[in-house]
Amino acid sequence: MNEILSPAFWEPFGLTLELALITTIFLYLVGIPLAYYLAFSKIRFKAILEAVIAMPLVLPPSVLGFYFLLMFSQNGFLGAIWKELFGHQLAFHFDGLVVGSIIFSLPFMVHPLLSGFKSVDRFSIEAAHTMGKSQIQTLFRVILPAMKSSLATGGVISFAHTVGEFGVVLMIGGNINGQTKVASIAIYNEVEALNYTMAHSYSLILFAFSFAILWLVYTKLNNEVKASFHA
Repeated sequence: MNEILSPAFWEPFGLTLELALITTIFLYLVGIPLAYYLAFSKIRFKAILEAVIAMPLVLPPSVLGFYFLLMFSQNGFLGAIWKELFGHQLAFHFDGLVVGSIIFSLPFMVHPLLSGFKSVDRFSIEAAHTMGKSQIQTLFRVILPAMKSSLATGGVISFAHTVGEFGVVLMIGGNINGQTKVASIAIYNEVEALNYTMAHSYSLILFAFSFAILWLVYTKLNNEVKASFHA
């Protein structure tokens, strides 16, 4: 009981929430323009781009983590650039967890947003353009408000997926207290040490938190759907 009340016990949860929140914010910044481009552009090699985005869905986390580790090290392409700019490599650093999580969770944001963009009434978009609205104005005043559920779904799934990450964060972040030891890694450590009581405590809290977030969000979405149906 004393261990659960200690700040050290809760530190991985704080790091997990920080990682999930930062990752989700960046995924919105990257995912919205990327999904918009995929939904409305007519480029010839769109299927190749979509396949690249979807790769994290089919590749084992160990494969992605291995290549991330090579790229994020001080001798790797991204790691060398990052060290030159910020004084440290990406591997075994919180920044590396963020970059890796953004890439790993990208399809979980892009796919719901892509479905949302495709579901928006094209007549409303054309009407906005006819009224002199620019593409940016149409995006923020017409398109995005019409796909709130897709925006929420992408954010929730990306956030939850980041909270539950294990393989990728272990490969590129290791197990550094206060920097890369997120909740999933803490659970792994306790199981490896045969400390099942602590592993159960970590797991139960993570399970309850994840379920509560999903339940609250989808309850709100269902209420919005009912309200729009009765309107």
